[in-house]
Amino acid sequence: SVAGKSNGAIAGWIEAYLRQHGAKVTLLPGPEGDRSNLFATIGPADVPGYILSGHMDVVPAGEPQWSSPPFALRREGERLYGRGTTDMKGFLAAALAAVSKLAGLRLTKP
Repeated sequence: SVAGKSNGAIAGWIEAYLRQHGAKVTLLPGPEGDRSNLFATIGPADVPGYILSGHMDVVPAGEPQWSSPPFALRREGERLYGRGTTDMKGFLAAALAAVSKLAGLRLTKP
């Protein structure tokens, strides 16, 4: 999603993905009215645990310096290029990739 615009599509996709893996998910509407925050728990919710926190949006990509579409991931050798690949989106992708393994563990803390 792009900052300042609705993030409903990505928030809804992440919510569904997490629920598929048994996470407890709350989608919280933001004060803007068209954006949401998402809070998810894997493991028991009645004890303190760890929080992974991030954001789903990027700043607009209107700069003319892009040599390829900024929202299309591309690989050059060992590097990946695209808007947000080294920002929170890389972290978000890694955290979501770990969900199925985390959901399969017998966690004593969330």
